Amino acid sequence: MAVLQRISQSYRVASTNSLQVSNDTGGWMRQQLPEELGECYSERLCLDDDLMVVRSRYHPTRNLIEETVSPHNRHMLVITFGMQGDSGYKGADGSAVSFRAGYTTITSFQLSLGERCYEAGATVSQLRLLIGESMLSKYIGEQRTRQLLGNGNVRQLAFQKTSAASASHACALTRYLNQGVTGTLDMHIHTLSLLSEQLKLLSPAASAESLQFSAVDIEKLDRARDIMIEQMDQQLTIPYLCAAVGLNEFKLKEGLHYRFNSTPHRMLHEIRMRKAYTLLESGCQVAQAAYQVGYKFPNNFSAAFTRFFGKPPKTVFGKRR
Repeated sequence: MAVLQRISQSYRVASTNSLQVSNDTGGWMRQQLPEELGECYSERLCLDDDLMVVRSRYHPTRNLIEETVSPHNRHMLVITFGMQGDSGYKGADGSAVSFRAGYTTITSFQLSLGERCYEAGATVSQLRLLIGESMLSKYIGEQRTRQLLGNGNVRQLAFQKTSAASASHACALTRYLNQGVTGTLDMHIHTLSLLSEQLKLLSPAASAESLQFSAVDIEKLDRARDIMIEQMDQQLTIPYLCAAVGLNEFKLKEGLHYRFNSTPHRMLHEIRMRKAYTLLESGCQVAQAAYQVGYKFPNNFSAAFTRFFGKPPKTVFGKRR
């Protein structure tokens, strides 16, 4: 969403008119924007009838809006691993999806009509897995597949930090692709390992919760965390956070669990304790640290600090890194 908001005056290019398509000897289908727009391309490789790998690299010379129409006339699950840079997608139906380095974004759609947005001078590199309905049904069953794919409109199912395991598989897969190695057993293993981990995260129970959170909701949850960091010295309440970010109490609590695997109280407590530790290390007195992280009474702060770290704050006071 940040990229979508920052790009105001942009060069607009239609995919149907401006893309140059060519076949690569390794089985790739390459789509290349005109060279004057910078290094902007995506390459598709079909690994199976219903499984495709897409790698893309965009480094535009100007703010760029690429009008896109999905070439797939069937339901697809798309798992995007952000390798470098940020970009955004804005659908004609009002949907909005963000892609960020170090994060995994999962969407589903049947017909995708919209715009991809890129900032001038920034490099955006992404790896995508596109999985069709028949392959999903084979792995997770027809009922669960229908849950994930929905009615065909663009939907964001998940947006979360890429796990260490997924990052390792994605890097290995990208390395094979960059070397021009295709069709090997190792390549299929890395691809299916990536798919397996993401499908486990989209369990029926988890998917029912995750479908409640749009890209806008994700930004509101991030803002709630930022408010805790910025205003930790205040007596923050859940009603205040809800009003500040525009979420109801249920969605805030469920969203923080989904986004950060935490509760509002636990997240605020951890933020305060870690900030207090930093303050004490820098030489701040115990009472001063307590007030700066929102405690009116130093004794209450000392007790909370000791429970959290297993040692009293006076053992940290005055230490230097």
